Amino acid sequence: RLWVTVVPIVAATFPAAVQACLWGRYRLPWGATICVLGLLLGEWVNRYFNFWGWTYFPVNFVFPSQLIPSAIILDVVLLLSNSFTFTAVAGAMGWGLIFYPSNWPVIAPLHVPVEYNGMVMTLAD
Repeated sequence: RLWVTVVPIVAATFPAAVQACLWGRYRLPWGATICVLGLLLGEWVNRYFNFWGWTYFPVNFVFPSQLIPSAIILDVVLLLSNSFTFTAVAGAMGWGLIFYPSNWPVIAPLHVPVEYNGMVMTLAD
């Protein structure tokens, strides 16, 4: 219900913290991506056991994979700028701007025409 408004803001805090630790101590620019991949693994375990194993909800309708492009943009901005301040401004803006377009490859197969009771609809409807 609050996927589009709350998730981009809340999900940016953990990768930013891991990225700050890894960049500050070791100068490794992939902290946000590693953090998001860990969150992705945890969310897929949650999706399988809670949505499919408990309620048999279709797993292809719940997907956390759209956080990966945002984390890659955050890491690339830090790698190219070497500045936490610029990464906080430009990387966070990129994080929010890429959130909606990163849904398109996942949702695209659901927009095929289907006839249902004499009406043509998409699977997303």
